[in-house]
Amino acid sequence: MPVRLLHLSDIHFGAENKAALEAVTDFIHATPFDLLVLSGDITQSGCEAEFSAAGAWLSGLPGPRLSTPGNHDTPWMGLVARLVKPFESYASSIGPAASASFQAPGLHVHAMNSARGWQLRLNWSKGEVSRRQADAAADALAASSGDALRVVVCHHPLVEAVREPMTARVRGGKSAARRLCRADVDIVLSGHIHAPFVEPLPFGDGHSYAVGAGTLSLRERGVPPGFNVINIAGDEMAVSGMVWEAGRLDVRDNWVVPLRPRVTHGAGQRDGVAP
Repeated sequence: MPVRLLHLSDIHFGAENKAALEAVTDFIHATPFDLLVLSGDITQSGCEAEFSAAGAWLSGLPGPRLSTPGNHDTPWMGLVARLVKPFESYASSIGPAASASFQAPGLHVHAMNSARGWQLRLNWSKGEVSRRQADAAADALAASSGDALRVVVCHHPLVEAVREPMTARVRGGKSAARRLCRADVDIVLSGHIHAPFVEPLPFGDGHSYAVGAGTLSLRERGVPPGFNVINIAGDEMAVSGMVWEAGRLDVRDNWVVPLRPRVTHGAGQRDGVAP
């Protein structure tokens, strides 16, 4: 069954590119899709005004959506709130911060929060994924039907993307990626680095892919504002990296990669080991 995902990230309400966001909003309304995915940093500084604007925008969009927070979705100016309840505003305006899932025929998506309000390291904005989170995502997707595409969404790339403008340095990222590959996860969607990419995760059979989306903010890092359109048909995934440039939306990058056959997701195989 064909599946189409629209993958947006790093809108940074408060520093959003208004022209790009308006064009993308029109695209969302005009394009059939199975799920809209937002992989974090929906706001710039996690303040109430930004969350209010983001919530109003989301409420006007069609179709189902799934989101997860980014490091910018914590209250940057409120130290106590960031330490004690970093995702309270996100949860009240956007949706669940801890985890969320979406299921439809041929599709199972699980969100995994890699952002933290603080960490015991100088740059607390970098990502972290616990073993419990990775196990929960793998276990949730293990219940998928045999033909379902298995997708995990987090803000930070679990493994550093090659030749990209910044790092994620995710604590537990490689272990989480290895665990998800054992569970035959097809795609791990992320943002954070403000540049699109498609790369196989370096574990398992090589058919689990890290897919990153660009930004729709003014905080560009060498790539125009953009987002991804992901089409899955049969055992093939096509990712179109869309950009807003010269006053219009256009395709900047195209990736076409093979996925593992859907039959390997049946009840007879889980985490690569027969029951």
